[in-house]
Amino acid sequence: MAQVRFEHIGKVYSAGDKPAVDDFNLTVADGEFLVLVGPSGCGKSTSLRMVAGLETPTSGRIFIGEKDVTNLPPKDRDIAMVFQNYALYPHMTVKENLSFALKLRGFPKKEIEDRVARAAETLGLNDYLKRLPKALSGGQRQRVALGRAIVREPAVFLFDEPLSNLDAKMRVEMRSEIIRLHHRLKATMIYVTHDQTEAMTMGERIVVMDAGRIQQIAEPMEIYNRPANPFVAGFIGTPPMNLIDRPEGRLGIRPEHIRIVPGATHRVDFLEPLGPETLVHLDPGGVIVRENGFSRHFPGEQVGIEFNPAHAVFWRSGE
Repeated sequence: MAQVRFEHIGKVYSAGDKPAVDDFNLTVADGEFLVLVGPSGCGKSTSLRMVAGLETPTSGRIFIGEKDVTNLPPKDRDIAMVFQNYALYPHMTVKENLSFALKLRGFPKKEIEDRVARAAETLGLNDYLKRLPKALSGGQRQRVALGRAIVREPAVFLFDEPLSNLDAKMRVEMRSEIIRLHHRLKATMIYVTHDQTEAMTMGERIVVMDAGRIQQIAEPMEIYNRPANPFVAGFIGTPPMNLIDRPEGRLGIRPEHIRIVPGATHRVDFLEPLGPETLVHLDPGGVIVRENGFSRHFPGEQVGIEFNPAHAVFWRSGE
C-alpha cells in the first residue's frame, strides 16, 4: 500500500490543443478508496493512465509513496490495473489466468499457489478455477480480472470504468464486491467512472472533474449537500440538484427539499412514479420535486413551491 501524489500534472496531446488534464493536484492517502468522476472527456481516465504509466505527463510529477514514478515504465510502478474490458486469456483456465503474471515475474511455485488460493477464496472463485473464460458469466469474468490484480499484491489498485460492460443488476453486485474487497485488503484504490451513483456509493472521497480540471474534492455527502459550483450540483445526484436563476447568481436546491403547495407559479408537466417515491416535473424552469410514495398531483395542475433556505446553495455570477 502507498500514498499517491499528483503535483501540478498537465497533459496536452498536441500543440495548440486544450489540455486534457490541467494543473491537477491531488494526494490519495495510503489505504484510501478515491473515485474520479466526470463526463466523457473530462480527463479522469487520462489522469489514471498517467499513474499507471500508460500516458506520460506533459508537466508535473507523480509519486507513489516517496518514489517519483513520472517517467518510470508501468512494470516498475508496483500498480495493478483493472479495465472495463476483462482482457482474459481465452485459452487459459481461471487458475492459469490468475497465475500467469506471477509466472512471468519468476515467483516461486509455492508462493504462486498461495496467492492464487487466497485470491480465489476472497472472490469466491474456487469452484471455477478449472473453467475457461467462455464458461463464465460477465460478473465471474470481472471477478477473475480483479483476482489477477489481487495476486500481484500491488501498492496501488487502479480501476478504469471496470463495470461499464455489466448489466444493471450485476453492476450493483460488483460494486458491493469491490467495496468488500477494499475493506479486506485495506489497499490504496483509485477508481474512475462516469457514473455518479458508483462514485457516491463507493468512494471515501470523490474528485469531480470537468474539462481537464478538478471541480471539487470532498466526501460524498459533502459534495451532495454542498456542491462547489453549478457544474458539480448538476452532475452529482439522481435526479440532479435544481438550478434556479436568481438576481446576481444561481440557487441550488435538491428535489427532496422542495414542497409543492397551493399556488399558481408552476404547472405540473409530468410524473415519474418510481414505487417508493415520485418525481414531479414542473414548468417553468424544469424544477423537479421528489415526493414519497405516489403523488396526488396530475399533469396540467397549477401549483406553488416552497423550500427551507437552509437546504439551498447559492452561487454568485461567475462562480
